[in-house]
Amino acid sequence: MFDLFKIGFLTVTFADLIDIFLVTFIIYKLYTYLKKTIAAQIFVGLMIILFLSFVAQAMNLKVLNWLLRLVTDIWVIAFVILFQPEIRRLLVVVARNPIFKLFIKTESLQSAEIITEAAFELSQKQHGALMVVVKSTGIRGYTETGEIMNARLSASLLETIFFPRSPMHDGAVIINNNIIEASRCTLPLSTTTQVNGQGLGMRHRAGLGISEQADVISVIVSEETGSISIAEDGQLYKGLSKETLKNKLTKAFKTPTSRGWRRIFEQYFKEK
Repeated sequence: MFDLFKIGFLTVTFADLIDIFLVTFIIYKLYTYLKKTIAAQIFVGLMIILFLSFVAQAMNLKVLNWLLRLVTDIWVIAFVILFQPEIRRLLVVVARNPIFKLFIKTESLQSAEIITEAAFELSQKQHGALMVVVKSTGIRGYTETGEIMNARLSASLLETIFFPRSPMHDGAVIINNNIIEASRCTLPLSTTTQVNGQGLGMRHRAGLGISEQADVISVIVSEETGSISIAEDGQLYKGLSKETLKNKLTKAFKTPTSRGWRRIFEQYFKEK
């Protein structure tokens, strides 16, 4: 790699500039993602210690370098243990990126039609429902909290499961690859209790909570009003019509193509 310029005794190459840019970009994205959490303060402290460790190594301060390296190792372990939820959500954000989804099999578009029909029928009867559709990676831990079914997806089966007198109507149904994996599943509740000034019930908080922690899309039917909502990427969209629900599900299941590279990179560099 050819030399660009020199700063004293240091020679800077094009590879060095790329390296610096990538490290700076990664640190910036990590900070912008964590800045609204308690983890941000520890993250800044860790960056300061890493910088001091780099300076000590460059100046060959052996004792100080050994001490800082020891503190850094302990700090990293504590960071991982104390802030596991933030790290898990960060990895989910990375997995959701369209660039990585090019290599992941997505849900069949046929599921959108079936789920839409079932949700609309349940809405008409005001039968509460919570359907979680896996988009890329599975959620086996939550699947195992319910009744394992491994049944072929159909609108009639979904309506039967969420019939109020059915023993399986409580909890969530998890759908993966046109298969109903389980029913009566227990999901994590979101810490969000209100959206646009309106309180959220347990079913909506559960649908929103799983969308915050995994690459899924939750379809929620309110038992009180019959309204249909969707939770995706930690966002809740309420009061959807049948056509809007179908369009959102279809869009969520589509795999990015080469014609959408501009949109992909715009989303990649967008603030999380």
